[in-house]
Amino acid sequence: MTKVLLNLRGLCVAAAMGLVICALAAVSASAAENPPDKPAEALYLRLGKVGLDRERVYKVRGASLERSAVHISLEDGTIGFTQDVMGRITGAFFEGDGEVLLTPPNDVERKSMGLFTGMAILEEHFVTAYFRFNDDVAAELRPDLRATDKQQEFVDRWNETVSNLASPDAMRLLLTFSRMLPVTGAISSEPAEPALPPGAEDRFLHARLQGTKLGVFDVYFDSSATEQVQAGQAKAAENGDLYYDVWTSFSPMNPGAAQKGGRTPAATKRARDGRVTIRRYTITTEVQPPKRIQARARLQCEVQEGGPRAVLFELSRYLQMESVKLDGSPVEFIQNPAVEGTQLSRRGNDLVAVMLPKPARAGQKLDLEFVYGGEVLAEAGTGLLYVGARGTWYPNRGIAMADFDLTFEYPPGWTLVATGKPAPVSAAELVARANGQQSNSQPSSAPQTGAPQISRWVSERLIPLAGFNLGKYKVATAQAGEVTVETYATTGVERNFPTPRVQLVQPDPSDLASRPLQLSIPSRPSPSQTEVTVGEAAARAIQHYAQWFGPYPYSRLALTQLPGRDSQGWPGLVFLSSYAFLDQEQREQLHFAPEKILLQQQIPAHETAHQWWGDLIAWKTYRDQWISEGLANYCALMMLEEKNPAGFRLVMDRYRRDLVEKNKDGMTAMDAGPVTLGSRLLSSKFPEGYEEILYGRGTWLFHMLRTMLKDAAAQGGHKAQGSASAGEPFVRALRKVRQRYEGQSIGTRELLDVFAEELPPALRYEGKPSLDWFLEDWINGTALPKLELKAVKFTAKDAGTIVSGEIVQHDAPQELVTSVPVYAVMTGKQPVLLGRVFADGEETSFHLPAPAGTHKIVLDPNQTVLTSPK
Repeated sequence: MTKVLLNLRGLCVAAAMGLVICALAAVSASAAENPPDKPAEALYLRLGKVGLDRERVYKVRGASLERSAVHISLEDGTIGFTQDVMGRITGAFFEGDGEVLLTPPNDVERKSMGLFTGMAILEEHFVTAYFRFNDDVAAELRPDLRATDKQQEFVDRWNETVSNLASPDAMRLLLTFSRMLPVTGAISSEPAEPALPPGAEDRFLHARLQGTKLGVFDVYFDSSATEQVQAGQAKAAENGDLYYDVWTSFSPMNPGAAQKGGRTPAATKRARDGRVTIRRYTITTEVQPPKRIQARARLQCEVQEGGPRAVLFELSRYLQMESVKLDGSPVEFIQNPAVEGTQLSRRGNDLVAVMLPKPARAGQKLDLEFVYGGEVLAEAGTGLLYVGARGTWYPNRGIAMADFDLTFEYPPGWTLVATGKPAPVSAAELVARANGQQSNSQPSSAPQTGAPQISRWVSERLIPLAGFNLGKYKVATAQAGEVTVETYATTGVERNFPTPRVQLVQPDPSDLASRPLQLSIPSRPSPSQTEVTVGEAAARAIQHYAQWFGPYPYSRLALTQLPGRDSQGWPGLVFLSSYAFLDQEQREQLHFAPEKILLQQQIPAHETAHQWWGDLIAWKTYRDQWISEGLANYCALMMLEEKNPAGFRLVMDRYRRDLVEKNKDGMTAMDAGPVTLGSRLLSSKFPEGYEEILYGRGTWLFHMLRTMLKDAAAQGGHKAQGSASAGEPFVRALRKVRQRYEGQSIGTRELLDVFAEELPPALRYEGKPSLDWFLEDWINGTALPKLELKAVKFTAKDAGTIVSGEIVQHDAPQELVTSVPVYAVMTGKQPVLLGRVFADGEETSFHLPAPAGTHKIVLDPNQTVLTSPK
C-alpha cells in the first residue's frame, strides 16, 4: 500500500489556502534572526483572538447571505459583529432561528452529502452560527438590522466563544489582509493593497453552525480555492480517531467537472496551480539518530501571478522553523499548527506562512532559505528508523515537479539512501563543515565514534518529491538491464512485529518410537536474509514495465526496509514494509489468508510500478489520485496473472467481496463513494475506505478497460495473448500516456481520452469514440450490478445460428451502461466470444451471430466485469 500518495501528495497547498482548516496554538514566528518589527505576526495574532464589539450588537430578521451555491437565512435573532482588525469587521456571531441551504451540483456530491447527513441536499435549521469573512458582510446585512438594548448581555454570553473560534480562520484571513501591510522600503509607510490579478477574486466566508439535527458543522465559500464550496464536520470514528468528514466539495463555476471529468476553468486552475512555483530545492540535512534532523533548505521559486504578500508551505508538525531568508535577508514567518482530523493534520503537517516584504510580481524569482529542525524520525527497532512517518521533512507547496540537490551528514555505522543519483560532495560544503559552519545542530542522543559521513544525491530529472531512509543495513544488488537495483535491509524487524504462536508438534502415530510432544518455536524474521529475493522481484518488474511502458525513468532503484505494514514510493527510492521481506513459511506461520500472501508478494512490483505511475507521471487533483494507486496495483497484478492466473482471480475476487461486505451498521465499502473522491474516502464512517475503494475498485476499473480492449482486438482478428505485450491495446495506450505526460500531471479525463483512441467501432457506445459512459457510470459510480440472461432464442441461419435475448442488470442505477461479453457454449469446446453488448439500463435486447452447434449462452464467464459476487 502506497501511503505516501495520501500523506505527502494530498490536497496541494494552493487549495489549503482556501479550504484547509488551520488553528492557532503556539505561534512559531520570526526568531532572533528575523526583523524586530513583526507586523504580520501582530496581524495574525489579532485575527486569531478577536472578540465581539459591544457597540455592534443588533436584532436581525429576514436577512440572508448568498455565496454561489450557499444560501444562509437569518430568520429571527440577535447578531454581534467582532471588533475591527485593520479597520475591517471580520466576524460575527448569531443566536436565534436560521437556516442553511446548499444544493450539490451532481449525483456524486449529492450521494456524498446523503452518506453523512441522510439528505441529498443540505437543508438544516440552526440555533447559533459563527461567521468569519474577508468581505463586507456587515454592510450586506445592514438593511435587516435593528437596535437592541441587550448588547452587554449578548457579549457576556458569547464573547469567550467567539474569541476561541477565531483562530481556525486566522491564516486564511492573513492571506487577504497581509496585502494591506506596509511595504518594506517604500517612501511612505502607508499600507498599500495591490489590485488582484485580472479575473481573480478574493471572497471568503466560513460559517460554523449549530444545527438542530446535524450538530456542529462547517460551510465554506472561498473564491481562491480549487473547489470553492465545501461543507463538512469533524467527527470521531468508532476507534476514537478523529476525522474531518467532507460532506461535499465542488466548484460552482464548473459544477459538472468532478462528475464528467470536464476541463478545469482558468480561475480554478489558477487556484490549483498556485501563484508561486518551486523550481529547485537545495537541502543540507544533518541526521542525528534516532530521532532528530537539522536542515537548511534553499528553494528557488518563481512567481506565476503577482499580488501575494504571504506564501504558504507545508512542513512536518514535528519540525520547528528557526529562520527564513529571502534573497539573503531575514523575513517574517508564521508556523501554524493544523486542526486534528483535517487532511493537513492527517498528513502530519503544519502550514508555514512566509511574509514577503512587498507584493510579489509576476515573473519574479524568489530565493528562499529555511532553517529548521526537530524530531521527525522514529526508532522502530535496532538500526531501523521510520523516516517521514510524521509528515513532510522539507518545506513544500504540494505535488509539483522540481529539481532536488540533497546533502546529508550522518553518524558512522549508518547507511543513508535518498532519491536521486549519488554525486560528489561540493568542495564548498566540505570546507564549511570542516570549519564547523553546520546549521544550529542539537546534540545527538546516540553515541558517536569516528568522523561523520557525508553524501550527496541529485535528481536526474524533474521529480515530484524527495525522501531519504537511514538504517544499519546490509545491501544486496540485482540488475535489470542497465538499471541497478539495490536492496537495503536490517537483520531484524520492528519491535512490535507480530510473533507467530508457539505450537505443539504431535508425534506421528505410526512412529513406533513414539517420540514425546515437541515445541515448535518460530524464529523472528530477518529481512537481510531475503533481500536478494526482494531485489530480484523488483528487477523483474522493471524489465516487464520497461517493455510495456517504455524505459525505466532513472538509472537506479533503491529498496529500503520500512517498519510497519505500509510501503511508500519515491522517485528511484522505495520504502518497503518489513512484511515484504517475509518468505512463504513465515507468512503461513502468521496465518495470513492466501490472497493476503499473494498481495504481500506483489509489494515490490507494486511500488516499482509507481516509478512510472505516480513519480514520472503525477495526478492532477485528489479526484485523479485513484489513477496512481489503481494503475500501479493493476500493473503488479498483470505480472501475477502471467505466472499464476488462479492467484490473480483469487485476489480480484477478494477485492470484489470486500466491496460488498457489510459492516456492523449494514453499510458496504462501496457506499463510501466512487474512486474520484480520493482522500475524502477517509472518513469517520469508513476509516479504511481509501484503501478499499482506490485499491479494490480502482484495480477493477483498469481490468475492465483492459479486457474490453482485448476482446475487441480478438474479434478484430488479432490473436488474443495470454500475457501482456507491448502490442496489446491497453499496454499501447499506457505507452502513449507515458510519452505524452512524462514529467507532468494527468487527470482522469485526459487518461480516458488516450484509451478512447484505441476503441474499435464495436466498443463505441452510441457510435461515439468516447469513454464518457465509463467515466460517468463506473469511475464516478459505485455499482456492482448482477447480470441475468432471459428470453434467449436460437434461430438457425445459413451455416450458423442467430442468438437473441435480453440482458438484465439488477441492483444497478437505472441508466447504468455496461459492456458485457457474451459467449457461446458448444459441446466439447471452449466457450467462444460472440461479442460485447452495451447493457443500457435495466433491460437490453441483443442479436448476435453464433457458430453452428451453439446450445447455450453465458455472460462474462471469465469474470472481467465488476459485478456482485455470485
